[in-house]
Amino acid sequence: MIVDSLTAPLAYDFFRRALLMGLIAGVIGPVVGSYLIVQRLGFLANVISHAVLPGLVIAQAIGIDISIGAFLSGLLSSGLLTWIQSQAVVKPDAAMNAILASFFALGMLLIPVLGSRLNLEGFLFGDILSVSPTDLWRSGSIAVGVLLAIVLCYRPLLYYSFDPVGAAAIGLPVRWLEFGMVTAMSLTIIAGMQAVGVILIIALISCPALAAYLLVRELHWMLVVSGVIGVASACLGLYGSYYLNLPSGPAIALISFLAFLAAFLFSPSRGLWMRSRAKSKLR
Repeated sequence: MIVDSLTAPLAYDFFRRALLMGLIAGVIGPVVGSYLIVQRLGFLANVISHAVLPGLVIAQAIGIDISIGAFLSGLLSSGLLTWIQSQAVVKPDAAMNAILASFFALGMLLIPVLGSRLNLEGFLFGDILSVSPTDLWRSGSIAVGVLLAIVLCYRPLLYYSFDPVGAAAIGLPVRWLEFGMVTAMSLTIIAGMQAVGVILIIALISCPALAAYLLVRELHWMLVVSGVIGVASACLGLYGSYYLNLPSGPAIALISFLAFLAAFLFSPSRGLWMRSRAKSKLR
């Protein structure tokens, strides 16, 4: 009966494509998100996910691939953010909020100005059940490229993530590493945009990475565990949405949050419940 429940949805092409897209987003999102969590830059995903809207609108208006517009808009927003932060006049969180609000407002303004027919609901929340083979190839290529770059640059990224000042002191190309992380984040959002939308992709980037951060100590294990949690969230969310007739994107995002909540409460080393038990024993 369990086997039938797992195999029955696979008879449909749309479900197989959705499952593959969920696996892609479930791996690349948490892996890139792990670096952001370690660097305490989790809010950057929120900024870039909103900042891609102007690029999407402009790309659709001039008839080019919307992924190109989203990528360029994401890079522009992060470049502007980096420049503002480098002036040391305002705090990083304030600058991030300003960039997020202004780019999203610009995108909303350009929709009527350019006569765009962008599906705003699809942009925000995605439609994983309508994924096409072209979407799969594009997201899969992005995921392979980003993961390969992370593997090749693992040691410099490891040093930079935990000690950027020390990394600069020993001669590592800190600016290029920072640019690479922003590029990877922009590409990750594009890869997961079709699956769960740019709003809910934030949950898939952050929650599995946070859960892994609470469960393991080493960065390489954090990458592995976060990817496993992301894939499990995508699979459970899709099957749950199929049998319970629920929206797939929100289901995936909610399950990823439940995974974080479980780690927050029951992590053997950092969980709230385990720390409470340890305090009780000391008393």
